[in-house]
Amino acid sequence: MAGMRVFYEDWQMECCGRPFAVGDEVAWPLVAAEPGERGERYYGAEAWVENHGDRTRPTSGRVRAIELVRQEYLVHTDRRARERIDRALDPDAGSEGVVVLPSPYHWEAVPGAYTLEATDRCPKWFDPDEPGRDPGPQRLHRTVGALVTLDPTGARP
Repeated sequence: MAGMRVFYEDWQMECCGRPFAVGDEVAWPLVAAEPGERGERYYGAEAWVENHGDRTRPTSGRVRAIELVRQEYLVHTDRRARERIDRALDPDAGSEGVVVLPSPYHWEAVPGAYTLEATDRCPKWFDPDEPGRDPGPQRLHRTVGALVTLDPTGARP
């Protein structure tokens, strides 16, 4: 049976996943990707891992290959929100208690601008590039998940 491509999103792994390596036997609840979503949303994958919601019967298989997906983003900074965070972090500002503020950054994926990096192991945590203090738009990369080639041994979604 031919291998299938599965997209494992970063937040799904960080929340409820267990790291895996090439050669491991896995059992994941998979959702079939609609043909129109396979391109940009799932990076060409036939299915994606869904660790939340309705629990479907897991698809089991052996991991043949893993590629980390690094998506390029154009990051815009809201200067006023950034200044409010700076004031809240200033110990001389006299802030009392916990201060909750929204992120000053808006991440906009650049269509088609991603790379695949072969690896032997999928990490638990994915580190993004962090925006700097420059208020202008910045081009940054974020590892958004893993594209896995899976040799299914059980039913496919």
